[in-house]
Amino acid sequence: MTAKPLTVIQLLPALNGGGVERGTLEIGKYLVQQGHRSIVISAGGRMVEQLIKEGSEHIEADIGAKKLSTLRQIFRLRKLFFELRPDILHFRSRLPAWLGYLAWLSLPTASRPRLITTFHGQHSVNRYSQIMTCGERVITVSEMMKEYILRSYPTVDASKIRVIHRGVDTRDYYPGYRPDERWLEQWFEQFPQTKDIALLTLPGRLTRRKGIEDFIKIMANLRQSGVAVHGLIVGEAHPKQTHYQQELANLINTHGLEKDITFTGHRADLQNILAVSRVVLSLSKIPESFGRTATEALSMGIPVVGYAHGGIEEQLNELFPQGKVAVGNVDMASTKITEFLLSQPTVKANQCFTLDNMCAKTLSVYEDVMQSSHNILG
Repeated sequence: MTAKPLTVIQLLPALNGGGVERGTLEIGKYLVQQGHRSIVISAGGRMVEQLIKEGSEHIEADIGAKKLSTLRQIFRLRKLFFELRPDILHFRSRLPAWLGYLAWLSLPTASRPRLITTFHGQHSVNRYSQIMTCGERVITVSEMMKEYILRSYPTVDASKIRVIHRGVDTRDYYPGYRPDERWLEQWFEQFPQTKDIALLTLPGRLTRRKGIEDFIKIMANLRQSGVAVHGLIVGEAHPKQTHYQQELANLINTHGLEKDITFTGHRADLQNILAVSRVVLSLSKIPESFGRTATEALSMGIPVVGYAHGGIEEQLNELFPQGKVAVGNVDMASTKITEFLLSQPTVKANQCFTLDNMCAKTLSVYEDVMQSSHNILG
């Protein structure tokens, strides 16, 4: 721990849910537990109550709205930075980063806090996205993302990038975790077709990039081979993309799988669904920066079959290499699933992608930058 408690401000658009938001809350909670002051600036949302309950402070500011009037927030942020005297500003999203950076630039040089950014995903490569490289340290969530940053922005100093994999709380996600009887009763009452059969689960929002068509092909392969399985697609379609769900339903009908695949819609109990699954799949056609759901399943000892690229490949390399499949190879995926159903494989204990590691490494970045001389790249 540093000699004096740190004041850390994290900036992001809102707190309505999602991986970035969860990470913000997790770091905030950890900072408070370590005796530091945690402040989050956002437009608010349903996660604010939890944030405050866990000891962080929240300042509501509409810093994520893409409209001209949002520029006024620069002056408000400058005032807040001047009053709060933070040690660290941590930018987690592009528009809040621009506003925060411009406010930071307007402060007297001697009173400027240190800058940290987190590059969460593969944004379009342009000047607008480049703001996420402005930090004295740039945190990213996988080796793939580090390579992406260096490839996309070759002027970035590689030595300031820190790879900190996202992590799950292994006190909650552990081998042998099982839902309670009441949940199981309610689940089977709602989805009786999932009882007494091996469940294959594909979690994620219903978008074309998630490989749902490949999942349907895998289910068709398994059924054709006489393997008794039921497929779960856990996630919702964007309100403007409901036609895509109908496309998927038509494809399922074409393969005669109407009774073999269930769309659950959005679920708040994904941990329990993963826990009752025999195999979890990750079939994104475009490499994901990390993929927390796969880590959650692997942490509970559930085998994951995933396309070997991006953050998923990094997880599988560490915890379950036998789950790797070449991108788009549905036949290989089908074969592996069949093998895993016949003989339950062992997943290596997750000691790498943990919440404790993620939080401790992030605090270490804060402490490291506080102890170093200023080296801001505008």
